Amino acid sequence: MLDAPGTDRSAIVSALRAELKAQGLDAFIVPRYDAHQGEYVAPHDERLAFVTGFSGSAGMAIVTPETVALFVDGRYVVQAANQCAEAVFSHHHLFNEPPEYWLAAVAQKGWKIGFDSMHLPPVWFDRFEHGLEGSGAAMVATASNPVDAVWTDQPAAPQGQIEPFPLQFSGRAAGDKISDLATELTRREAGLLVETQPDNIAWLLNVRGSDVAFNPVPNSFLLLQSSGQVHWFVSDQKLDADVTDHMPENVSVQAPDGFLSTLSDLTAPGQAVIFDPDFSPTAVKQVLERTGAKGVPVNGLLSKTKARKNTTELEGLRACHIRDGIAWTEFCAWLAAQVQKQAEPVTEREAEQRVLAFRRAQDGFIHESFNTISAADGNAAMCHYATEADNTVPIQPRGTYLLDSGGQYDTGTTDATRSFSFGPQRPDGYDRAYTAVFKAFHALATLRFPAGTQGHHIDAICRRPLWDLGLDYDHGTGHGIGHRLSVHEHPQRIGKPYNPVDLMPGMVMSIEPGYYEAGRFGIRIENLFEIVEADDGFLEFSNMTWIPIQTDMLMPDMLNQLEIDWINDYHAKVLRQVGPHLSPLALRWAQTACATLTK
Repeated sequence: MLDAPGTDRSAIVSALRAELKAQGLDAFIVPRYDAHQGEYVAPHDERLAFVTGFSGSAGMAIVTPETVALFVDGRYVVQAANQCAEAVFSHHHLFNEPPEYWLAAVAQKGWKIGFDSMHLPPVWFDRFEHGLEGSGAAMVATASNPVDAVWTDQPAAPQGQIEPFPLQFSGRAAGDKISDLATELTRREAGLLVETQPDNIAWLLNVRGSDVAFNPVPNSFLLLQSSGQVHWFVSDQKLDADVTDHMPENVSVQAPDGFLSTLSDLTAPGQAVIFDPDFSPTAVKQVLERTGAKGVPVNGLLSKTKARKNTTELEGLRACHIRDGIAWTEFCAWLAAQVQKQAEPVTEREAEQRVLAFRRAQDGFIHESFNTISAADGNAAMCHYATEADNTVPIQPRGTYLLDSGGQYDTGTTDATRSFSFGPQRPDGYDRAYTAVFKAFHALATLRFPAGTQGHHIDAICRRPLWDLGLDYDHGTGHGIGHRLSVHEHPQRIGKPYNPVDLMPGMVMSIEPGYYEAGRFGIRIENLFEIVEADDGFLEFSNMTWIPIQTDMLMPDMLNQLEIDWINDYHAKVLRQVGPHLSPLALRWAQTACATLTK
């Protein structure tokens, strides 16, 4: 817990404003990011949550003398309204009302707007600078973070232990990966690569860690010279002999606080240095400007290589999805039986704990891949709803339920979502929306597309069945997934926003359309798919997830024969993949759940 329930945010904001005044600042930008610009951060870096109370995984606040403006995307609008009182905070949509334009409208001439240059990537810095043009206000990098100055009980920085990730799971030696990347730098006539994304570094060096919940990676920084020399900036408290012996000889380990100074030492005027403008600190760009180096912004140089899984990684992912499917199916059978017991209804929290218990029974399971979303009825309308320890919300026989859950296994990472109903009485419009979500899922899962296709090119194909009914969802359609790494992996994704990344064979992605009505229900169906190349060169999605999709809520008159054939074929494969490993109770349930669907 960051703090106790009922924490006085107004007192925190007042203390922060006093600190800003002491540092000569008129406003301060508080992003969700830490120094690695990732989605998930350690408790030490939950500055946005400390200031605002908002616990979502994406957002930003701007503290001014008059208000604290909180910006979140569509997934978190309801959650932010519930967690952050309007008396202290003003609420804004991250995309419909961009923070840089809001700030430009309220900033006064002469204002100094502070930001921590380690916590804001260049793409955001440039947006704010551009937005403030002509306002007379200026962006000012702070020498220290003012939030830390008022956070008296801030948790310590994480020191999770690092372990080697063996070749039997990784499929390629770290030395070979480093050599290939150094060759690419030479080809691009660059002398240095700056890498600050922990999952990229973990993949490159074949290590895993435990600094951030759900993400088996160590927080660290890395510099790679075109000569092949690697400078790895990581706390030695996280290392033991197994890790250091595992490292190639051209990897030198240095303290994290030497990252920027070493970057300065290794650069020279005119030297080309590659960095990622979306996922590196603005401090990196500032160092390059001071040394006269030629900063070369390149999106996802290492990320794109990591995203295309090798044969060993793909085999591992396929294997762990069968184990995950077993756990899911055991859970579904348990839930179906338990919900019907009227005496003591199963709660959201109990269901969340039970799916974890079924996973723990599987060989190779390590921990969850994200905070499970276990949401009944209207709670499912909050896309990233989370239960608390004292949760008593029941899952009712006449209600609906959504479970979004995944695991980290020794050979890979999983993520899936299913929506449930336990009786014939459902909210008005639920079956119609559920059927549309399934049709949307099927439309993309069966799509064939040419090489060179990008995620935003095909997003509307998925949404079409919902759009036909005047429905939509305010989140992405699909994200990449790591190989025992981050459950949300860049750079590939499917969504409305422009994302110039070609979808390529070997990438693994989710397909997860949904529909949500605030206070009533939420629906989402999600599987993971491997992108494969067909004989004619076109690309296709090959399913990895083996969990029954409930058909009770499907309206046959809305389905065509191809959709019916697909669900029947899918369920036959589910029974073949996981059926032999199920308990008698779960097998009986699965055989019923996977029964042939007809018009």
